[in-house]
Amino acid sequence: MSLDHRAPSLKTVLIATGVVLTLAMGVRHGLGFWMQPISQANGWTRETYSLALALQNLMWGVFGPFAGMAADRFGTMRVVITGAISYMAGLLWMALVQDATLFVVGSGVLIGFGLACTAFGAVSGIIGRVAPVEKRSWAFGISGAASSFGQFMMMPVEQQLISAAGWQHAFFLLAGLVVLAMVPMAFFLREPRVEHHHGPQQSVREALGEAFGNRSFLFLMTGYFVCGFQVVFIGAHLPAYLKDKGIMDPSVAVMALALIGLTNIIGSYYAGKLGGRLPKRYLLSSIYLTRSVVISLFLLAPLTPYSVYIFAAAMGLIWLSTVPLTNGIIAGIFGVKHMSMLAGVVFFSHQVGSFLGVWLGGYLFARQGSYDIVWGIAIALGVMAGLINLPINERTLQRDALKAA
Repeated sequence: MSLDHRAPSLKTVLIATGVVLTLAMGVRHGLGFWMQPISQANGWTRETYSLALALQNLMWGVFGPFAGMAADRFGTMRVVITGAISYMAGLLWMALVQDATLFVVGSGVLIGFGLACTAFGAVSGIIGRVAPVEKRSWAFGISGAASSFGQFMMMPVEQQLISAAGWQHAFFLLAGLVVLAMVPMAFFLREPRVEHHHGPQQSVREALGEAFGNRSFLFLMTGYFVCGFQVVFIGAHLPAYLKDKGIMDPSVAVMALALIGLTNIIGSYYAGKLGGRLPKRYLLSSIYLTRSVVISLFLLAPLTPYSVYIFAAAMGLIWLSTVPLTNGIIAGIFGVKHMSMLAGVVFFSHQVGSFLGVWLGGYLFARQGSYDIVWGIAIALGVMAGLINLPINERTLQRDALKAA
């Protein structure tokens, strides 16, 4: 039974998913601002809060394929509404729970599930189905730009909320904003059930088997692991890193994270646009290699607020620009019937990397008092990802021809 008789227009889908992604990714990117106030209030080390963020990212990845599967089968609207409620509950949990174990597990599951239902994997299917083939990469770029705008917009908002209302009340306000904004947008994402009358009728199991038997899919998963490690480590630990290095003004970290979001609006948009003209694998490879160069130069240069801003602006251009290219390759190779599920599977790899990036940052800092080793790992992984994306084959699978052979 379809949710509606007509599919929404591409414009409607991009606006509605843009609002959802703006909040989902914007709120999540600012959670690093709570690391020090929550740790001090509860007498925790940074490792405890880092583990909570790490588990959120891991659960986001674990739930991602199932959220994508549900979106493909039952519709994006229902999945986004469910995710908004879970996201709200997770933020309230972080505000109220003082036991370390309950804090880590509860926030990890609730926010992780909320992100799985409201971020890229869950909404990529409807974008891929509604956008014409020639505009698909561009549409994914628009959605990536929306999430980057969320980071740009929400960084100063979250920091100001903590300063003005206190860290607990800041969580309350964000929880209300998430559910009151996301739920109305979800109703614009109704779509009819997709009927496939021609060609092979591929089941979920067959789609997964086909993907995991495809070398290019495995290469994408490996590259996305690196992406998650790098961006979540930087997003969660950069404010603390700067303070440790003597940059005590919190506005520098706020401006840096906001700059990442601002410049990635440009980076995501043009990555999607270029992905429609150039081989996406070469663009992905260039992004990962450039990240390693930018991080290396940041660590070698004298640390000043201006060097932080330059680093943030450069990283922002290549921050989430991997998303439209990766989703574009998935849709191009496998089609859009199981798009959300396959995007969720690849994103699981991203979130395993995210878990390790944010957790290792806290773990190694607690034991060594330094982030140096994690920075080095991030550089080495960027080089590896740059090389492993080069042999990806972007050609569409010819299933009919394979069956007839």
